[in-house]
Amino acid sequence: MAKVELKQPVVQEISEHIKDAQSVVLVDYRGLTVEEDTKLRKQLREAGVVYKVYKNTLMNFAFKGTDFESMSDLLEGPNAIAVSKDDATAPARILAKFAKTAPALELKAGVVEGNFYDSDGIKVIASVPSREELLSKFLGSIQSPITNFARVLNQIAEQGGGAEAAEAAPAEEAAEA
Repeated sequence: MAKVELKQPVVQEISEHIKDAQSVVLVDYRGLTVEEDTKLRKQLREAGVVYKVYKNTLMNFAFKGTDFESMSDLLEGPNAIAVSKDDATAPARILAKFAKTAPALELKAGVVEGNFYDSDGIKVIASVPSREELLSKFLGSIQSPITNFARVLNQIAEQGGGAEAAEAAPAEEAAEA
């Protein structure tokens, strides 16, 4: 069996992972201990992120003709990719947070929703909250005025102000007639 035939399934596997990916982040994992790597893989897996180590030449073949081709120039040394199909910021967020405790992990670059970002750009992407956090903040901002309005109405009703206003309305109507 030729070497190309042996490598083709791996290139196909990489292509399948990145096919509908919202983001792919490239990292240099050199210097991580086994314990650190295990913790990182667990965190990524829990977030639904695929984290794999492949040969650079195989990743290069898989990246050709895709949005991720811009990362091909950075495929030197030991690299791993973190791929997310659901949450575009999850790989960057988890990897950047983990890199604070494990300085050996180096964020190289990434492609998020079709846009290439260098290591600094990926760190900025990492600061973007998750979709769930953004939705909860949005809902909180919508609920806040409604809740405050309800409290004001409740306080008026508790103080009897609502009853006085209700009694005054029929008296005004009688005066007008």
